[in-house]
Amino acid sequence: MHFIGELILILLITTLLGQLFTRLNLPAVIGQLLSGILLGPAILGLIKTNNTITLFSELGVIFLMFLAGLESDLELLKKYFKLSFSVAFIGVILPVIFMTIASQLFGMKFLEALFIGIVFAATSVSISVEVLHDANQLHTKAGTAILGAAVVDDILAVVVLSLFTSFSHEGGSNGLTSNLALNLVIEAIYFVIVWMIFKFIAPYFMKYAEQIEVNYSVVIASLILALGLAWVADFTGLSAVVGAFFGGLAIRQTPQHKEVSSAVSAIGYSVFIPVFFADIGLSMTFSSFTQDLIFIIVMTVLALLSKFWAGKYTCELFGFNKIDANIVGAGMISRGEVALIVAQIGIAHKLFPEDIYSSLILVIIVTTILSPFILNHYLKQKATV
Repeated sequence: MHFIGELILILLITTLLGQLFTRLNLPAVIGQLLSGILLGPAILGLIKTNNTITLFSELGVIFLMFLAGLESDLELLKKYFKLSFSVAFIGVILPVIFMTIASQLFGMKFLEALFIGIVFAATSVSISVEVLHDANQLHTKAGTAILGAAVVDDILAVVVLSLFTSFSHEGGSNGLTSNLALNLVIEAIYFVIVWMIFKFIAPYFMKYAEQIEVNYSVVIASLILALGLAWVADFTGLSAVVGAFFGGLAIRQTPQHKEVSSAVSAIGYSVFIPVFFADIGLSMTFSSFTQDLIFIIVMTVLALLSKFWAGKYTCELFGFNKIDANIVGAGMISRGEVALIVAQIGIAHKLFPEDIYSSLILVIIVTTILSPFILNHYLKQKATV
């Protein structure tokens, strides 16, 4: 029952701070992120992250990305696929190069420095989705480019991580097997299955669910599909958010998508999604802040610039105006849970020095918190044009 008290506190503070930031004309998600810092070890120490909070947080990000898929325009995603792939590819390469060089300058071995670069290669689009959703910009070409790039970005980051752990001989594999080639084949089969579900299975699955005389049978069926795809994605070595996003895309093409979106929004935004945002803040401490201040500042600046430049200048090459290009760049900054997971893999397999782990986590969280501020700034610029 102890968790019930923590949940009440999280929901209360995320709601109050979310409302405060909304009144300040800022995204509510910033208040939700800061609520975790306030309640966690960084300030008040009232709540520490635990297995139950982590479980609710994982469900929160799955719900968030499922809803993003439900609200995505598939035609726009197809239209901007080349752009999304280019943004994602450059957005993986630049952080790896920047962070590897910087880490070496701070005295780390090459493989340790390279892994730190990989930690910052992936984008967590969850927070950007929330900011874009609040600003009614999720369906724009910039919003679609961010969504598409984030999905490709996650896949590329997983491939890079698999390559590193396979060839470094220092870590374990994040895939289903220890064989890189076999892992890539399994992941390719996963996407074939996703395509088959999207094309053939989802419409009939939802149609038959509608005929079941059980309350919310359509919503239950959609959750089975989305959670199933998320679980299989995680099982094959991909991120669960990729599966959840594709689950949302599959349901989007069915006549039942509006009913599903309404119900899942109520479930997600009332419980799980606030816990996800708060949980990011709960991971933050200031214990190593003064000791590693220069390292934290340098890595934060490079983490921000590498993703922002990748998105901005790639989009400009594809003909985007400067404001939309800036929006895409800002939308790719957040690292969030993806970087945290990769960092946890690294520390578990001793892929980088333990004494910088807290500083890396701090950099990840700072970039995640700054991301909605920067994105909101450019969205406001667009609104005034």
